[in-house]
Amino acid sequence: MKNTGEPTLENIEDYNELKGSKKKIVWAVIVTGLILGVIYTVAYDVDDNADAIKVEKNLVKSIPMK
Repeated sequence: MKNTGEPTLENIEDYNELKGSKKKIVWAVIVTGLILGVIYTVAYDVDDNADAIKVEKNLVKSIPMK
């Protein structure tokens, strides 16, 4: 029994590759994501992180154990 309500892969217009405006939208999203990632990375590196919480590794050794 063949289901005729479902489209076949051959009938889907952009099955083989994206064309036209869909391809431009995909590239725009990818490029925007990369640009935002670079901006975030540069902003994080430029910030001096003075308000970061300092963690001391030898804190456990200074607590006396009974």
